[in-house]
Amino acid sequence: MMEQEARACLARGDLAGAVAAARRLTEVEPNRPEGYFLLGMAAAQAGHAAKAIPLIQAAVARGRQAEHLAQLARLLVLVRREDEAAVAAREALAASPRDPLTLDTIGCVLVRLGDHQGALAPFSAAVEGEPANLEFRYNLAAACGFTGDVARARAQYEAILARDPGNGRVHYALAILSRQAAGDHHVPRLEAALAGATRPDDALRIRYALAKELEDLGDTAGSLRHLTRANEAQKALLGYDFAQDAAIFDAIEALFGAGGARLAGGEAGGEGRRGEGRRGEAPIFVVGMPRTGTTLVDRILSSHPEVEAAGELQAMPLAVRQLAAPHLAGPPSRRVIDPETVAASAAIVPGDLGDAYLARARVHRSHGKPRFTDKLPANFLYVGHILRALPDARVVCLRRHPMDTLWSNYKNLFASQSAYYAYSYDLMDTARYYARFDRLVALWERLWPERVLQLSYEALVRDQEGQTQALLAHCGLEWDAACLSFHENRAAVATPSAAQVRRPMNADGVGKWRAHEAALAPARAWLQAQGIAVA
Repeated sequence: MMEQEARACLARGDLAGAVAAARRLTEVEPNRPEGYFLLGMAAAQAGHAAKAIPLIQAAVARGRQAEHLAQLARLLVLVRREDEAAVAAREALAASPRDPLTLDTIGCVLVRLGDHQGALAPFSAAVEGEPANLEFRYNLAAACGFTGDVARARAQYEAILARDPGNGRVHYALAILSRQAAGDHHVPRLEAALAGATRPDDALRIRYALAKELEDLGDTAGSLRHLTRANEAQKALLGYDFAQDAAIFDAIEALFGAGGARLAGGEAGGEGRRGEGRRGEAPIFVVGMPRTGTTLVDRILSSHPEVEAAGELQAMPLAVRQLAAPHLAGPPSRRVIDPETVAASAAIVPGDLGDAYLARARVHRSHGKPRFTDKLPANFLYVGHILRALPDARVVCLRRHPMDTLWSNYKNLFASQSAYYAYSYDLMDTARYYARFDRLVALWERLWPERVLQLSYEALVRDQEGQTQALLAHCGLEWDAACLSFHENRAAVATPSAAQVRRPMNADGVGKWRAHEAALAPARAWLQAQGIAVA
């Protein structure tokens, strides 16, 4: 009775009632897990994950139930304890749960850990158990798309739209699932959905979907019109000012420029004993502006028999934040990176950072191969930290024509609340960001000329074999012809490039900006004035 009362209170948002009932349950039956679990769920629902975890751990200690393990895994992921989350999620799955919510929760945890293939089974079972739950269907559809099962993903998305025709998230997912063609597109349906949209988030995604499909169909004016409306609204919503990112670039350059004299353990690029970092591991960091070929290069590298793709890891940003926190003058901000954290990171001992990074990355490695890639594009901000912490690591920085880079960033909807991509909703902000990226990469190459390879996307398209040979040599890998057949790599892809990288090398993305040359003219002129070649 008390358990049912606590669950009912949680369902209607009565947290005080849930806590009271759950607490009585722990007092009456202290050896049963349910009271502790429900106390933990009440804390989690109140937004206190750190308080919820020990309560649910107490429940797990009293009877390792799949529901409890799954929720524990979910909370551990939220607080970035991925290694523990992986253990809990897999134990929950091994318990053969039948509850659809528990199955979906396990799938979501596996997705957060990068195991999209492993998430398919629990997501499928969740949909089978509760077919009317549209959130469960969306999660299954997304996992199918990431793993290359486009037909199944499309069927799940269409099933959602049959019940929720205005779902902007689904409309956008369908638009980017494949290239649209005359006679096989969704433009009329999207226009109707936009006309009926009542939530700004739906309107944003529907406009992005329209922009993508119209560009596929050759309607560049219509595509730009929807992009402009969507991006203006999103920039206003975020309250973004380029000064926020400029301050981060300034802090990084201040830390590593002029020899990096403030750094713990020696100078930037130096070989002092305390500055050597963690030797032995040689991860490959694929970095650059988004949408410049990072996914393509990651697929090439992970087609090599000695390399596995670990995904877009937050491991380095989180390790830097964690180790810099004790050296901050005040409390840490909620952002992963800010000028204060960059400045405080001067005190981090490189070897400690290497260990912290590898501990976080370990959970994303599952194939036992000697090398792995970390494909978080924004790691270009952390190259200095990476190469001091991991002296055997290699960095591959993708470079694409500046105007194609600007256009591709502007037209793609990234994680809409992520501070990493807030610049991308304005063409001039994107140009300013590109200029600072260009300047920072030049600093990294000056400091570590043998360890940073700037790889041209256009050169890779023109000379696939020659550039692939140079790429593998830079990474210390023997030649393997499988790297030329990257499109046959069956590993999951959780980026907007999923469809493109399953096709052989092609030049379709080269020069796309020219269709919007007039709109891009002010940004182009500004970049030229900064001395950046944009011909």
